[in-house]
Amino acid sequence: MANDHATATNVPVPYSTGDSAITETTIAEMRELAARYPVGRSALLPMLHLVQSVEGRVTPEGIEACADVLGLTGAEVSAVATFYTMYKRRPVGDYHVGVCTNTLCAVMGGDLIFERLKGHLEVGNDETTEDGKITLEHIECNAACDYAPVVTVNWEFFDDMTPESATQLVDDLREGTEVKSPRGATICSWREAERVLAGFPDGRADEGPTGGKASLAGLRLARERNWTAPDGSGSNGRAAETTVSPEAAAGPRPEDQPGKESQAVDGDDSRKED
Repeated sequence: MANDHATATNVPVPYSTGDSAITETTIAEMRELAARYPVGRSALLPMLHLVQSVEGRVTPEGIEACADVLGLTGAEVSAVATFYTMYKRRPVGDYHVGVCTNTLCAVMGGDLIFERLKGHLEVGNDETTEDGKITLEHIECNAACDYAPVVTVNWEFFDDMTPESATQLVDDLREGTEVKSPRGATICSWREAERVLAGFPDGRADEGPTGGKASLAGLRLARERNWTAPDGSGSNGRAAETTVSPEAAAGPRPEDQPGKESQAVDGDDSRKED
């Protein structure tokens, strides 16, 4: 297990309440993180991820540990830990499931997915199932609009989701079935993912592609049609003017949008109802 460094056999640090998993080994790793930066306090974000990998959340003991290593006050560390939503003050389950409910994902079905999972798991937003397996959260943007609607599990992408596929996904996670992201990565536990975010690689960085067809569609079209970006300069210091062909101005054709071919509508009225 990736968290062997935080076993109960290790001696707790003095400021532990007794049930904290932060140990001298954890403190040594915090100091290692701080040493990677010209200014040690720059390591605070990865250090908070390390705390979560050990404690399952950002605890008071974790805050004090970060403050002690970096020479900050607990208030300064708390200000950072409460600003970013990736840092949790309540325990997170084995798998953090995030459903994008921002504009594009919402209109493509993200809201329906979120509502279905809330009912299926019997939890609300940012709540964890009774078995401790799943923490469900709506995410404002997963930065994967080309594959909307998108769900993440421990920050790994699951593309083009539906209420049915999302329900099957959480069922597989709860049952202990090995789950892989469509982009290739094998899903690990949330604590293991947090350790990677802290800056301790698990050796699986090469799993999965770096970009899918939808993400690279614009690049492919540009190469096929010899489109180039303006060089930004022209006579008299003005930006160079560019000529856009009628074909380019009309936008991409259905056949230029991978996975969207089935949405093409015959005839002029693309809004006609069934």
